[in-house]
Formats: sequence, structure tokens, C-alpha cells
Amino acid sequence: MNNFLLKSYLKCKRKAWLDFKGDKKYKSWSAQNSIQNFVEFKTFEEYTENSLFSGLKGCKDGYKGVLGIKIHSNLKQDLESVINPSILIKEKGESIWGKYKYIPAISKLGNRTTKEHLFDLALSSIAIEKFQNSRVDHGIVLKRYKNYIKAEKIFLKEKLKYKAINIFSELKNSLNQNIPEITDNRKKCSICSWQKYCDNEAKSKGYLTDIDGIGLNTSIFLNKLGVKDINQLASFNKKVLDLKLLNNQEKNIPKYLKFIDQSKAYISGRAISLPNRNQYLKIFFETQPGFLIFDIESNPDENHDFLYGLLSIRNIWQNSTNDIYEPILDLNNEKKKISESEILKKLKLKNDWPIIHYGDTEKIAIIKLARKANYMESEIEILKSRFIDLHEIVRKSWILPLKNYSLKTVANWVGFNWEQKNVSGSKALFWWLQYQNNKTNIFLEKIINYNKDDCLATLHIARWLLKNSSDEFIKR
Repeated sequence: MNNFLLKSYLKCKRKAWLDFKGDKKYKSWSAQNSIQNFVEFKTFEEYTENSLFSGLKGCKDGYKGVLGIKIHSNLKQDLESVINPSILIKEKGESIWGKYKYIPAISKLGNRTTKEHLFDLALSSIAIEKFQNSRVDHGIVLKRYKNYIKAEKIFLKEKLKYKAINIFSELKNSLNQNIPEITDNRKKCSICSWQKYCDNEAKSKGYLTDIDGIGLNTSIFLNKLGVKDINQLASFNKKVLDLKLLNNQEKNIPKYLKFIDQSKAYISGRAISLPNRNQYLKIFFETQPGFLIFDIESNPDENHDFLYGLLSIRNIWQNSTNDIYEPILDLNNEKKKISESEILKKLKLKNDWPIIHYGDTEKIAIIKLARKANYMESEIEILKSRFIDLHEIVRKSWILPLKNYSLKTVANWVGFNWEQKNVSGSKALFWWLQYQNNKTNIFLEKIINYNKDDCLATLHIARWLLKNSSDEFIKR
């Protein structure tokens, strides 16, 4: 057992079990994990000013940062472990090495310092104390920003260490039992290497959380009402459910009744059209000079949009040789000099063209840029009016037989295929970080091709909506 398993356990008990005992052929590569590892190393490299070494020799020679240390430790009776601290950071003090000692440090991507971070530091500190024969009463959480690294000092009190050992003991017991059930709280499953494996099992068993909009709390509430799986939900009488919801003082009854239709679509594989769906497509039937399809690639950790992609479409109904894709890159994060002015200029040149996008991100980003550029409120309102959120139109028009309504999921279902396989926003971000590190243009090419396909996928969905604007049901 090791601290990596503890990190998994704190995220998901099932993930920890699979990491320990699961068949690795079902484990997928995770872009998120690769991003984490990449950012972590760059953070450590910068924080130690490149005074990094790996292994025991790094401690003996007094490097500022030491990686790759594995410490075999008996945390308590019958609780043996292998602790692998992310990095050891040199500080003043006394140890077996001389007039210095080491403390544990970790790197984080988000802004929150979580239990995962705290328990990791606590376990590492226990092992390091015995390893170097020196007291460790604090650790460091590092957060990398564009121009600096913030070091948060964490005091490792005995109470925290005690809790960490107890959690580690729980982990041991869990690993000795049968595989845990799939969690109902599956919001973070999208970044897990075992997602496909668990998704297949969830689908075969009819988990309620496979239905769009049903999370942990909703699933628990439906269980309380006597609905245990998707098949039960699909066959549930709407009047009976309505009465049960009223008796439980539920206010949003239409949401729950829609879950019945969503589960029917999911089981049958048939899309269900919603009333008045054609009204949301009126703008496509009106005479327009053209449409702009807009998609952004971002690094949310640095609040940096590194690519704005624009696809100019003369004819929304069919492909044309006049369709042009334009990528606008912000290579140096010099937003005001490059991206901001360029993208706003492009939109202004075609100010009578509606802007099609999928989700809120693009519209929010452009409005923010416009405010920075000192647009008047009247200009911003005009800009807002040009945006067409295809994600919103899909949801208002159809109930699709899908577990979610993301661009990838919907576009794949309507028959679009990405040129590069197994791509995602996380993978594009990973490519961007790789480019920043070594300036190899192949990564830029991959990002641009991916963004272009995202624009084309959005167009494909728009055309599917238009093609099926009068059909009652669509079967895949």
C-alpha cells in the first residue's frame, strides 16, 4: 500500500480498488493525469531553481529538491506502507544529513487545498521523520501561476496525522474486500482512467446516474420514492410520480417528469422531439449573409484562452468552397496585443453574421474581452444578440438517448467523427503545455486541427437540427 492509493481512495473508493487490483488493460490514458504530472514537475523545477535530484543521493548531497524517494514505513502495528513523497524540500535544521532537513511538498492545479493534499503531506511527514531522524511539523502546497509560484505553509498537527493513519487503515480494509459499487457522485468520473470500465458496468446495471441531470442527491431522492434503476424510471407512471413528488414537497416537478422521458430515450435509443422545437431554429431560416462558428481552447488554471477558432459559413445548409476556418493563437499570453484585438476585429468585420457556439464559454469570453476593450453597453448588447447557443437549442428541442449533452457526445451521436482519435479539451490543453515547454510546432498543429473539428462538429449538429426540424422521432 502507498500514498498514491490513498489519493485515489479519497477521490473514489472504487478507483483505489481498481488501481490496486484491477486489470490494467481496462485502464485508459488520462490527459488530466498527464497535465497534473507535467505542471507538477515544472512547478518543482521553478521552485527549486533547478536544484533537483532523484533518489537518496539527492538528500546526501543537499539538493534543494529531491524526487523519487520511496520510504518503507510502519505507520502503526500491522499497517506497513510505501510512502513516495511528491518532492522533498530542503530547509534549515538538523538531520542525519547534517545542518539541514527535508519537508514534504506537493503541487496543486486548482485553488482549493483539499483533504487529499493534507493527508498526503501528513503521511509523508510521518515517514520522513523516521527516514531522516528529524521532526517534521509542516509541509508546503505549491500553486503555479503565470509569473510566480505561491507556497502555502501547512502545519501538520498530531490530530491531522492521526486522521491520516486512520484513513490509511480504512484503505487497507477496503482493498481486502470485494470491489466497491460504482459511486452515484460521478461528476469527476470524466477525468478518471477507469471511466469506460465503470460506464460499461453502470449501463448494464441501469444506474440512475447514467441519465442526464441525475446526480447523487437526485438519485438518492428517487430511491426514496421507490425508483431504483433506469428501467423502473422509464416505466414509472407520470401521475403516480407527480403525486409522490407533491407528497414530498418537491417544487420542480417538471424536471423529474422529464427524467422519465430521458430514460425512455436512453433505453430505446430513440430521440424524442419536444413541442415547438422549430421556433428555436427560426434564425437559420431567415436570410443571413453567413454564420460564424466559434470555439475556444483554454487553460482554466491560468485563465488564458490560447486559441480562438472561427469557421465562416456562407451556406448553413450545405458545404461550400467559400467556408473558411481561421485560428487565432495567443502564443505568448499577450492577450491585449494579439488575441483580444484580433478576435474582436474579426467579429466586427462581419457584424451582421450570427455567431454559433456550443455552451456558455465562448459568449462569456467575448463579452469579457469587449468590456476590457471599453465597448459601450449598447455595443455589448448588440454583440450579445448575435450569439446562438446550440447546446441550449438542442436541450430545448430534443430529448436525446445520451447520458449527457456535451459537444463530443451529441456530435458523435449525429454522425460526426473527429480526425484525431480520443481527443478532448484536456488533451488539447496537454498539447498546449507541451508546446510551451519545447516550442515544437506539431503540438500547435494538433491543437488547431482539434479546434477546427470542434467547429465542424458544431456545424454538423446545426445541420442535423435543420434536417430533422419536422421529424417526430429519429432512430439511430
